[in-house]
Amino acid sequence: MAKQATSGKPMTKTEVLNTLAEKSGLTKKQVGAVLESLAEVISSQLGKKGPGIFTVPGLVKMKVREKKAVPAGMRKDPFTGEMRMMPAKPASRTVRVTALKKLKDSI
Repeated sequence: MAKQATSGKPMTKTEVLNTLAEKSGLTKKQVGAVLESLAEVISSQLGKKGPGIFTVPGLVKMKVREKKAVPAGMRKDPFTGEMRMMPAKPASRTVRVTALKKLKDSI
């Protein structure tokens, strides 16, 4: 039986693969292939050519958040409260992950 992470430590990749293989009846190699395929699908859906949203049914919803470019200029320093010259920041894309109701209810 695979070791469960009850000591407060997160599971390692090997522990995750072993647990999933045991619960699903698949081999570790097959579970690894499924996870790799899932990662490819997620990256294609969240990439520049994809819709920017991906849902793992019953678990999480992932969305791409586009941040605008910020020009250099005088802004309030959040640590000291003083006005100072802040550098410019380029536009960027980040992934936002939100838990779905089924996952929230199970915790």
